[in-house]
Amino acid sequence: MKKISLSFRLMLTVLLVLVCSVGAFAPHQANAATTRTPVIFVHGLGGTASNFTYIESYLSRQGWSSNELYAIELPSKSGNQLLNAATISRKVDEVLAQTGSQKVNIVAHSMGGANSLYYILNNGGLSKVDKLVTIGGANRLTTNRAPDGIKVTSIYTINDQIVANQLSMLDGANNIRVFGMAHIGLLYSPSVSGLIKTALEE
Repeated sequence: MKKISLSFRLMLTVLLVLVCSVGAFAPHQANAATTRTPVIFVHGLGGTASNFTYIESYLSRQGWSSNELYAIELPSKSGNQLLNAATISRKVDEVLAQTGSQKVNIVAHSMGGANSLYYILNNGGLSKVDKLVTIGGANRLTTNRAPDGIKVTSIYTINDQIVANQLSMLDGANNIRVFGMAHIGLLYSPSVSGLIKTALEE
């Protein structure tokens, strides 16, 4: 019995050494760092995160990975600046922590543009946002000028019957006028998606 017990203990010791050795040389599993600045999509009045399905799909085909694209669900569908800006702030901090990125880019539609600008100007977003791209953005409900230090692109359509073009255009922004689509159509246009891609890569 003693011999069997001794052999058994010896075998356990060898197995333990092998397991520890394998663990010591196994590669460390860490969250994959993003190669691009993460993008957060912010919807407008009455909208949902699903409004950006087309644009997300387009950017995925252009090389963005799933951990670089995030669509937010705002609590106030009527566009309450305080509530929505606070939610955007939490989402930005969450994405930065999750990806290890220093900044995010924001793509916002309609009232989402005004909410995003309110977050940037009033909730600490100036140091956390690299680029802001608005599509049909009601931007001037928050400010007339693009925030300093952030590259802002405002894409709007002359056929917009919901948000007046004058509300979309910002001093100091790259204001791009497009044709042939309505306010909601901006979300499903290949040409607009191409302009968003260009703005994010500049």
